[in-house]
Parts: sequence; structure tokens; C-alpha cells
Amino acid sequence: MAGTKGKQSVRDMVLSLGLILLAAGVIYLFIPHDDTAPEPKRVDYRVELLTARRAAPYPVAAPEGLPEGWTATSVRYRAEHARWHLGFSDPDGGYVALEQSTQKPSEFVEDATQGAAKKGTVDVGGRDWDRYEGERYDGLVLQEEGVTTVVTGSGGVEDLTELAGALRTEPKPAE
Repeated sequence: MAGTKGKQSVRDMVLSLGLILLAAGVIYLFIPHDDTAPEPKRVDYRVELLTARRAAPYPVAAPEGLPEGWTATSVRYRAEHARWHLGFSDPDGGYVALEQSTQKPSEFVEDATQGAAKKGTVDVGGRDWDRYEGERYDGLVLQEEGVTTVVTGSGGVEDLTELAGALRTEPKPAE
């Protein structure tokens, strides 16, 4: 009697597990799945831009007139090294960012481009930008007196050039 009862318990557990797996499979099949990438979260960077332009010791850049499809996704200004960051999702879904800082250029460029190496120059709006290529990010670098500007990201050199060409600065607002 005891042996039969034990066999029934094991059989009942296996049947129960089978039913649970069958129910889970049916539920999975009938629940809709969306495998598309979510839309990037948009940020409004106007307030941070005004704050950075007041605080930074250099003319802070921001793009003007970017075509449809560019979405601002991240923004921050840090007082340490007067570091300005403005990140975008480009029309193809790549990531492109504007970085500016008073930090030592070699350290700043290494950090902003995530270790990319210098590979030449690119003319953007009549100015020569150093072109960097890396495993993760590429970059365009413009060194001016007191500030280094880096346009970097996973977007191609065309997207980096497009963002760099759209950059505009304004004089520091009056105090």
C-alpha cells in the first residue's frame, strides 16, 4: 500500500508540473510581445544650457537647426572642470554627444571618446576638427583657448559632423 501511494504522489506531481508548463506556454503565446526598441526619453535642455552659459568660463555650445529625428536624451553641467554634456539619439538610433571642458585636453579627450585614437582631421564649417576612431566611440575634437570641445558617440562620422556643424555659442550672459 505504501509503495502505491508514493508512486501516485510522484505521478501527480509530474502531471501537475506538466499542466503548469502547458498553461505557461499558452499564456506566453497569447500575450503580445513588442521587440522594437523603446523611444528614447526626451529631455528639455534649455534651463541647463542657460545655467551652463552663466557658470562656465568659456562660450558653451549647443546645436541649432538639427533636422527632424535628433532627440536630446541627456544633459548635465558639472562645475568640476566646467564640464558640459549634451547627449542625443540620432535619426538612425545611434548615440552622439557634445562634451566641453576646461580639463587637461589629453585626459578629457581620452575620457570623452572612451580611448579612441587620432586618425586625421575633418573640415566642419571651415574649421579643422581632429578626427578620432575607437572601438566603441568615434569623435571630433576642437581645441580652443581655455576649452576643448568633443563631439563623440556611436553614430557615424556623418552624424558627428552634422552635430558639430550645428553647434553655436553665445556670449556669456550679463551678470
